[in-house]
Amino acid sequence: MQKQKDNSTLAKKVSLRKSALKEIDHPVIMETHGGNGKIFERCYQSCLSGIVFEKDSVKANLLSQQRPTWSVYEGDSTSALESGIGSHLEINFLDIDPYGSPWDVIDAFLFSDRPFAKTLHIVVNDGLRQKVQINSSTVKQLQGIVQKYGEKLYPNYLEVSQVLMDEKASKAGYVLTRWAGYYCGHGNNMTHYWAVLDKR
Repeated sequence: MQKQKDNSTLAKKVSLRKSALKEIDHPVIMETHGGNGKIFERCYQSCLSGIVFEKDSVKANLLSQQRPTWSVYEGDSTSALESGIGSHLEINFLDIDPYGSPWDVIDAFLFSDRPFAKTLHIVVNDGLRQKVQINSSTVKQLQGIVQKYGEKLYPNYLEVSQVLMDEKASKAGYVLTRWAGYYCGHGNNMTHYWAVLDKR
């Protein structure tokens, strides 16, 4: 049976993205999981330059009609980013909403061959915290940090996310200069955060 997705946090996602957009004069957006286009409708309609990925062909077709000036790709965003797809634009606003772990997508973007903005805003809807609560040792994206936090990984997941983002930013030639986040959704198992990365 397919796990029910928690869609209760849309208003919070929109608020976080609108706050981040206020910091950018000319946002160039990448949405790694376009879905039904609800975030675009509420946040990105005035943004003419952007890229969106979506696995589902029906949804991808909807997104292409919704945003005629954007590049719309049907397929897995992680694999596409690793291949350098979307490198024709210098993205300064990365929107990641995978209903699971965002870390593979973050790695695929930061460590692929593409132009990088001087300042990069990353907004994330991270659904990994619930899996961490069940059994953190099975979460491959967190293997390097599980031993450090142990049983404290779940209650400190937001702090762990900041540490991971800082490490990945540093490896990619950035400095994490701003961080904001909170827990939300059913059982507070969703984690939303906004990271600002500046080139060293």
